[in-house]
Amino acid sequence: MSRRKKGSPVHGWVIVDKPKGLTSTQVVGQVRRIFDAQKAGHAGTLDPMATGVLAIALGEATKTVPYAMDAEKTYRFTACWGEGRDSDDAEGNVTGTSDVRPDRAAIEAAIPRFVGAVSQIPPAYSAIKVEGERAYDLAREGESVALEPRLVQIDDVRLLDTPDRDHATFEMRCGKGTYVRAWVRDLGLALGTLGHVSELRRTAIGGFSENQAVPLETLRGFMHSPAAFEHLRPISTALDGIPALAVTGPDAVRLRSGNPILMRANLFARIADAFPDEDDLSGLTVYLATGEGEPVALAELEQGELRPFRVFNFG
Repeated sequence: MSRRKKGSPVHGWVIVDKPKGLTSTQVVGQVRRIFDAQKAGHAGTLDPMATGVLAIALGEATKTVPYAMDAEKTYRFTACWGEGRDSDDAEGNVTGTSDVRPDRAAIEAAIPRFVGAVSQIPPAYSAIKVEGERAYDLAREGESVALEPRLVQIDDVRLLDTPDRDHATFEMRCGKGTYVRAWVRDLGLALGTLGHVSELRRTAIGGFSENQAVPLETLRGFMHSPAAFEHLRPISTALDGIPALAVTGPDAVRLRSGNPILMRANLFARIADAFPDEDDLSGLTVYLATGEGEPVALAELEQGELRPFRVFNFG
């Protein structure tokens, strides 16, 4: 006899405006309790000092987390020049100082070197695992953490303001795995100084933006209240850019059992219309739902079939 899961079967996305001072895990735990949800996860960690868009998946929406995590992210942040920190942000210990303060012209001239495919060494205080341990846990215990450089994609960076000689404010659009803290650290070194992040806010992740985000304090006022569900978004909101198709009841039953369905001519025509420039649609991921809009599965088009690889179950 299986043990009954704690909580209720709540499914969907909650876009939280994370406050400063809490870890992403702490925010997820609070949102899970507010909705009394059985299962919860998030799409992309924000450091305790960071604020902004934290996309939290409840229930079956957790199966779409990878798509949100792979989406482009936008950050607004402030660099503080003249001090290096062991965490590369304001919460760390000072590791060095510099009297050099770059002017606006120097900063703008250096930015193009740090846009595009960029090699980064992640901060020692990061969630990356080293021999099964989180790097930040090892760093907090005083151990030396040597992380390998990784290639990240930075699509665009704009210098927004230089309010004084010690600070510069930027906006960045980037891909998965980018560390803003490492970017500021490396830019500072290229400018002949030291730098760390003093303020950081995520303003968007994929189709989720800060103007959609609800403050955590607002949600706390709806603990186990129906009013909280006004902020619950459909599972499909994390799947922007993936073609959606409606399937019949019998096909939905087959797909939810993990079985493929034949790619009928009308379905294929609808996918082909969505991707007119693609000669070969094999391997394409498709989101399938019933005619009433209930999620059924994510499937791949292979050899004339739609083969489910992630099935949504609401039983």
